[in-house]
Amino acid sequence: MRYVPLPLNYAHLSTLLSLCGRERNYRLGSSIHAAIIKNANHFSFNNHNSSLRDIMVVWNALLSMYSKCGQLFDAVKIFDRMQMRDSISWNSMISGCLVRDELEMGFGYFKQMHEYEIFRYDRATLTTILSACAEPELLSVSAMMHALIISNGYEQKIPVGNALLTAYFKCGCPTSAHKVFDGMQERNIVTWTAMVSGLAQSQLCKESLILFKEMRHAMEANSLTYSSSLLACCGLRALNEGQQIHGLVIKSGLHLDLCVESALMDLYSKCGIMEDALLIFRSHEEPDEVFLTVILVGFAQNGMEERTFKLFAEMVGAGIEIDANMISAVLGAFGASAPFALGKQIHSMVVKKSLGSNVFVSNGLINMYSKCGELMDSVKIFSRMVHQNSVSWNSMIAAFARHGHGFEALQLYEDMKLEGIEPTDITFLSLLHACSHVGSIEKGMGFLHSMSVDHGIIPRMEHYACMVDMLGRAGLLNDARRFIEELPVEPGPLLWQALLGACSIHGNLEMGKYAAQHLLLVEPECSAAYVLLANISSSEGRWAERGRIIKEMKERGVKKDTGMSWIEVEKEVHIFVVEDRIHPEAEIIYKVLDELVVLIRDQEHLPD
Repeated sequence: MRYVPLPLNYAHLSTLLSLCGRERNYRLGSSIHAAIIKNANHFSFNNHNSSLRDIMVVWNALLSMYSKCGQLFDAVKIFDRMQMRDSISWNSMISGCLVRDELEMGFGYFKQMHEYEIFRYDRATLTTILSACAEPELLSVSAMMHALIISNGYEQKIPVGNALLTAYFKCGCPTSAHKVFDGMQERNIVTWTAMVSGLAQSQLCKESLILFKEMRHAMEANSLTYSSSLLACCGLRALNEGQQIHGLVIKSGLHLDLCVESALMDLYSKCGIMEDALLIFRSHEEPDEVFLTVILVGFAQNGMEERTFKLFAEMVGAGIEIDANMISAVLGAFGASAPFALGKQIHSMVVKKSLGSNVFVSNGLINMYSKCGELMDSVKIFSRMVHQNSVSWNSMIAAFARHGHGFEALQLYEDMKLEGIEPTDITFLSLLHACSHVGSIEKGMGFLHSMSVDHGIIPRMEHYACMVDMLGRAGLLNDARRFIEELPVEPGPLLWQALLGACSIHGNLEMGKYAAQHLLLVEPECSAAYVLLANISSSEGRWAERGRIIKEMKERGVKKDTGMSWIEVEKEVHIFVVEDRIHPEAEIIYKVLDELVVLIRDQEHLPD
């Protein structure tokens, strides 16, 4: 095109500049700008041989190109040099600033535009401003925009209404979003989808499903609506409703849509139906990154860690591009019996792919090293993080508590407060574990009080169980019992298990019986109640009592949870149970064991 004699084609130029903006091709876009400068007379606003409209189209396309390429300084220079501007010029400038998070600058241009009576903001201006209101601290801005929308008669424009209710959801104000929705006389599929999605993401899952059912009487759902309704089902663990939506998805022909399939897999995984999740996974020949991440998380959450590691290894072997979400998902599968060598290999991959700055990956590494017994490696990861969120702090506090370093965990919490990080219920759970380890009952009681009074966090059964464990470890069994009986909620099995465990430590048979009776009332098939009672009886030499308990356990058909031990040899984890004969090398292992037994017995008879 550069070799075509002048006059240059305005339509071709604006189209090419628009393409450069969409593709973020700054180099080509600036080259076209150079060609325009060389032919300045042709593109001057004083050129009477060309229509003003054509010239404006080119300048606006140039301005938009720089904005979309993130070259805000160049966009400002273009805007300042434009002898004439229209609403498109202003909108491009406002949008460019807001996209680059230059909120003050963007709102400054909006204010200037508002002051010029010849330039009236339009629907595009309003939706652009509202799209930037995606944080709770910008709720007041959304409210002010709402007032402008009403005062200028835009409240019934569907795109503006959609942008407004989306902004309210992103600002954490679903009530205002619902009011906007109720006030809209006309709605399209985007409106309904924004509401169903917004309610689900605001944890108002029941309301989201009710609205989805209402929507189906008004219009046909699309893939995003189905995905959002399935998100609501995940939040409620509503398997039946999810299966019904699955049927609707198949009827609508959207069952091959990757977003919908990912949402279905997530639902089945969270409901513990991994067979159905696997059926969906295997039915797709070209899964994307989200699809693969969902199945990895599903395996990890359902105790199928080996499947997680195997699939991840297959993905790496197949040359699939591994991203931060996949690595975070597979790191979540690591526990005490996981192959530590694999964890170190994944860390090497993180370093090679320069993913260490990703906060979710770093959090996963902290947990992986901690659960594999390498506390100091967790500390190194945490200390090297540029940005730490509440999960990072929680993970590190939990790591110290898990390894019995209670004082370090408590000190880290003080550091966390100095950094201005708001604690969560997980933070307090780890702190209570730490207090239990160091025997600091007063501090533990203080944390339990603080979480509800100072931070508005309602304690869960796990928090109360930590308190019972704390009192029990200290030998204050009567105080632990009184704590349970005075709770404002119905005690769950976790509390009675904690008390029973403490009775086992201190050999208190009477209190143990009391705890076991209550535990069996709320969970009749709990093997821990029988086992711990039997252990208490053994510790006191009451063998007849122990025999009676074991007999009752067998008569009820309650089976004791199998204890396991494991060892990692040459990157492979070997798991064993008592009298294990399944291991492929069992014969050799028992032969060596017999030799060790003979050696030990010989040593017993040697003089000390």
